Amino acid sequence: MDNEARTEDLAQLLARLKDTYGVNESEIARRIGVAPATVNAWVHRKRGTGRGPNREKLRALAEAFPKFTVDQVFAAAGREAPGPLSPESEERILDLYRGLTEEQQRAFEAQMRAVTELNRTGQ
Repeated sequence: MDNEARTEDLAQLLARLKDTYGVNESEIARRIGVAPATVNAWVHRKRGTGRGPNREKLRALAEAFPKFTVDQVFAAAGREAPGPLSPESEERILDLYRGLTEEQQRAFEAQMRAVTELNRTGQ
């Protein structure tokens, strides 16, 4: 991800979100299904293992507070947003997957996990 494109970090975005929606960390946590301590760690830039926020929780944050887009939330977390997946695309992918042998499915899953990990860590 281009560092110049990242104008605010997650803590700054959460501060804006709290001001925009008039919510506290506990309410954010409740709406996205995490412990308040998790949101507190994001606010204080203490993400623990260095993995950063779970992508599902980042997406949930954007969905719960729609004035902030998925792209904005992911960028603030230092990650690229996953591409959209329409129901038609999902069905096409599943159809292709179903045509693979069991060994090919395992290999494909391993490749997808590796690419996902690369996207998550940025390395």
